[in-house]
Amino acid sequence: MTSRERYQWPVSEAITRRIGTASFGAQRAIFEDQQLLLILHAPPQTGQPRQHEIFLRLPDDEPRGVWLYKGRKGGQAAMADLLARYQSAYDRLSDALDEAETSAALFAIIGDCIPLTRAAANLQKAIEAGRDAVKDDLWLIDQRDKVVELARNFELLLADARLELDYRLAQAAEHQTRATEAVTRAQRKLNTIAALTFPIMALGAAWGMNLHSSWEAASPVLFWLVIAIGLGLGLIVRHWVNQDDSQAADSGH
Repeated sequence: MTSRERYQWPVSEAITRRIGTASFGAQRAIFEDQQLLLILHAPPQTGQPRQHEIFLRLPDDEPRGVWLYKGRKGGQAAMADLLARYQSAYDRLSDALDEAETSAALFAIIGDCIPLTRAAANLQKAIEAGRDAVKDDLWLIDQRDKVVELARNFELLLADARLELDYRLAQAAEHQTRATEAVTRAQRKLNTIAALTFPIMALGAAWGMNLHSSWEAASPVLFWLVIAIGLGLGLIVRHWVNQDDSQAADSGH
């Protein structure tokens, strides 16, 4: 069984009793004996274990108190770095959304955005709870405001990505429906042509249709003229079959 990290700092025993031995657990604020412990999480990464960011505020004569980070000084700088990493993750996903051209790219963005949005929302709740416990710490109020903005940005980004994906899926379904309708119309026309020509071909096959006339001795030019007329009629029929497809494509634009 793994054990959580221990830090060399003057943390209250009452706070220690509220923390598990294996892990720091979920993001939250613990306030005991005038000490505030913030258990926060770094931006989650796919395939990586959860990384805790632990801050301890010691009481002081000044309203802002003394902030420690994992047993060391520099808690305020560490908090700024943590929020900067969340902001960097947001900027990366926002740029990816602007450049996304396929549904697969949107799925990837949504997959990365969901855990970040959840983590940012829980980060906001933890810092908000800490702010309620230490109401006079102006620096903590500023961090709370920054986190509120971060959490809101992640929520909007996730909503935009989902809306864009829904739109593209609906658009693809509409194009597929139009293509299916065009194929159905073309098939109907081909069936009409077959219905008109099949009796003639059937009778010609049954009776031979090898009738003698004065055309047998005609010039070869007549043969090529008939071929040209046949090709022309074929092009006309092809245009008739495909004209509904062109109209459907124009209406789609």
